[in-house]
Amino acid sequence: MRLKLFLFLFLFLLLSSFLVSEDNITVTQKNNFMLDSTEVEALLRQKDVLEQKLNEENIWFTIYSNYHTYKDLKQEQLIIDADIIHLEKKKKLTNKQIKLLELNKEKKITLEGKLSLLKEYESDPFKKFLMPPIIEEVPSIGNPLVIIGALSYQEKLDSDREEYNAKYESLSSIMSKLKTKEEILSKLLSHAPSNKEYLNTYKSIKEQIKTFSPVVEIFKTSSSVHTKKVDEIKLKLQGEIKREISKAFMVAAIIIFFILLLLFIKYFVRKYMSDNDRYYTINKALNSGFILLSLLTILFAYIENVSYLVTILGFASAGIAIAMKDWFMSLMGWFTIVMGGAIHVGDRVKFVRDGVEYVGDIVDISLLRMTMHEDITLTTYMINRRAGRMVFIPNNFIFTDMISNYSHAGLKTVWDGIDFVITFDSDAHKASSISKEIAKKYAKGYTEITRKQLNKLRSKYGMRNTNVEPRIFTHIEPYGLKISVWYLTNSFATMTLRSTISIEIITRIQEEPTIQLAYPSQSIFMDNNTQIVNEKPINEVPTKEL
Repeated sequence: MRLKLFLFLFLFLLLSSFLVSEDNITVTQKNNFMLDSTEVEALLRQKDVLEQKLNEENIWFTIYSNYHTYKDLKQEQLIIDADIIHLEKKKKLTNKQIKLLELNKEKKITLEGKLSLLKEYESDPFKKFLMPPIIEEVPSIGNPLVIIGALSYQEKLDSDREEYNAKYESLSSIMSKLKTKEEILSKLLSHAPSNKEYLNTYKSIKEQIKTFSPVVEIFKTSSSVHTKKVDEIKLKLQGEIKREISKAFMVAAIIIFFILLLLFIKYFVRKYMSDNDRYYTINKALNSGFILLSLLTILFAYIENVSYLVTILGFASAGIAIAMKDWFMSLMGWFTIVMGGAIHVGDRVKFVRDGVEYVGDIVDISLLRMTMHEDITLTTYMINRRAGRMVFIPNNFIFTDMISNYSHAGLKTVWDGIDFVITFDSDAHKASSISKEIAKKYAKGYTEITRKQLNKLRSKYGMRNTNVEPRIFTHIEPYGLKISVWYLTNSFATMTLRSTISIEIITRIQEEPTIQLAYPSQSIFMDNNTQIVNEKPINEVPTKEL
């Protein structure tokens, strides 16, 4: 028993000495923190400067204040609700309690209005500011035109990241200032521990630091993740932009090569080809080929899955062939015209459609149609009675309609004929001789040209009748002998030579007394009383019979 008592006294003395030493240490520390008036004034000035800077960055404190206001209002609402429930449970209320109940209900309505305004601060008030900017869908760079959009997208990413990082830096700056202010207040409290203003401010700062600390950590993590994601996207975009620029330069180099090759071929074609019409056709084909090669180069460069393209084109061509049959056939017609060489630019052709004839010169052959300039010809003189029109002939008409070429394969002459009728008693041999002589005279040059050209065409066509001399045919007609004179003439100027030969033949025939021109006529028989007694048509030159 004595031993236990002794041990208890020993422990009590040891604990007392420990507490005394602790008090001495605390007193010593307090004595070490004792400040003079100059240091206090300096700390107060520093505190005022910090408060001013913190007030400048008031967005975070506004959120914090609204958050605490919402919590206080919510607590007040709970108290008022409890008072209302308590008063409503009473069976009988005094006038004072009735007024109190009405007042509480009015306060409740006011509080509900304030709470609805501060609803976003109910929980996680910094969520809107902590959320990183939404990263929109990353553009896929498949052609040079998208590069501008990708660069704009990168600028937007940088702008959003800078704005988000600025918020983080602002919050970090506030946290640093709050901790500095906490240290200042701690020193002021050690100098004046009974100062309630310092104490309340110190508690408020501690609460603010407690609230902002997790926000800063979350903000830091979110900012880091967002920055890494933006850097990854930018790195990917830069790689795609670089690849697309390289591809664009490659495609441009190929197209430039095609252009130089086109100019080189055109130069030699122009230099060594004297036929302007054939040069025009070749030039047109070269231009079309260049456009086709350029389009194919671009398509194969910017379409990743070529087999997919071929499949699509296969189905599309089937649909196009049905829905756009005429256009498709016109393209096939153009291919046939260009490759077959049946019609060239500059050729004189005759086109018949629905019984209407058009004769003119082909001035252009495009993918879908031929353009013909209508000239004054025997057709326009005898049938159309108009000329000079631009006639557009779809290329697909070469498969369904008759198109005659007057100047195919360099053969620019055609047979033209002039008919006239003489009476039965005229000298037919003389008339034929005169006609043949005149035809030879004016068609001599065209005859020689045609002979040379036909000799060239024998190797290409199985031509048997190559006679090029003027031909005279005599046939019996109901009202006389028809003499038909046929000769070779320029296919582009048939009317001029026809007019010249016609005038010459008529002039020579009229000079021959043995040759009389015949035309439809009739004989009239009259009696002495000048009455018509008989009337019949004859086929000779009329003679007056009384």
